[in-house]
Amino acid sequence: MTEGMVLDIVTEGLMTIILVAAPPLILGLAAGLIMAIFQTVTSIQEPTLAFIPKILAVLLALVAFGPFMLGQLTWFFSQVLESFMAFTHPRY
Repeated sequence: MTEGMVLDIVTEGLMTIILVAAPPLILGLAAGLIMAIFQTVTSIQEPTLAFIPKILAVLLALVAFGPFMLGQLTWFFSQVLESFMAFTHPRY
């Protein structure tokens, strides 16, 4: 296995992590921002009030984007296995 192959696997791994983590993080961030604006407008300064909408947004993202996230992880894992098979068995 050459350095280029290792760098390709690491690069694809990082891109997969970003693609899989982005939907829940973005929706959680949006829910937190909306709750912060709501708390500012209504002058409610309860720190625990923002947790429930954030948790619900992340759960909604996991349900909505779950198949996409699982597909990305499955594709990456199959690519890693294929590259290992090509390394251990040069005839593939």
